[in-house]
Amino acid sequence: MPTVYDFQALQFKGGKKSLQDYSGKVLLIVNTASRCFFTKQFQSLEKLYQKYKDQGFEILAFPSNDFRGQEPMTGLQLETFCRIQQQVTFPVFKRIHVVGDYCDPLYRYLSDKTLNGHINSKPRWNFHKYLVNKKGEVVDYFYSTTSPSAQRVGAKIEQLLAE
Repeated sequence: MPTVYDFQALQFKGGKKSLQDYSGKVLLIVNTASRCFFTKQFQSLEKLYQKYKDQGFEILAFPSNDFRGQEPMTGLQLETFCRIQQQVTFPVFKRIHVVGDYCDPLYRYLSDKTLNGHINSKPRWNFHKYLVNKKGEVVDYFYSTTSPSAQRVGAKIEQLLAE
């Protein structure tokens, strides 16, 4: 069975980042958008990242314009928005499709139990979150309405970090 480590992500500067580089870490993978009601979750995501990053936790953000055109930015404009306006320090990758015919292979894997062996959950909106254990297996997900600061999110991360 494949793991998230079998995939790559496109960086803003054009290079490919192997997700194998995050091997042995607990990951929260989230599709983001700059013009969404949930954009305020960037702040909560950053706080979560700061709390657990030194314990082997990473957040990987994937901007997407799949839901009502709420991510119109690309390239430097999008990178500037995430780094300067939202002040995030966790990795943010190039804009991708997270649903539909042009869905990125990583998101096809994350959302389909026949591919990942654990969960079925396609993003229904921006800021859908997937939780990945240290082995690279998708083990849980949180809908957009679940804040990154929710107690159950932190509890699940702590559980996975302790494994």
